[in-house]
Amino acid sequence: MDDRRSKPRLRVSLDAMWDSSTEAHSARVTDLSEGGCFLDSVGEVRLGEIVGFRILLPDDDWLYLEGEVRHYSAGRGFGVQFVELNEEQTDKLLALIKSAVTSSGESSPMSADLVEE
Repeated sequence: MDDRRSKPRLRVSLDAMWDSSTEAHSARVTDLSEGGCFLDSVGEVRLGEIVGFRILLPDDDWLYLEGEVRHYSAGRGFGVQFVELNEEQTDKLLALIKSAVTSSGESSPMSADLVEE
């Protein structure tokens, strides 16, 4: 698979929920950047599908995002590229990334390590 990411990725561990056409699924965001993320989940998706999901933020608020499924690994999860983020979503996402970077190395439920390419 080509790696076409233009933004640095962070390894994180964040609780999330996403909705399919039939039910809600729990997930864990394990990889995050300004452009997209990876959701570790057993639910099934299709390449190109737009998926809505919520990430639980450290302050117990939720960040709602939508992303296009760019890759899928059955039983493991899927990667999305964010689509049409509004200003509030972008601000919360950037704050989340900044918080993850500054909390790396601390004992925190949200750890972050820069993923080397």
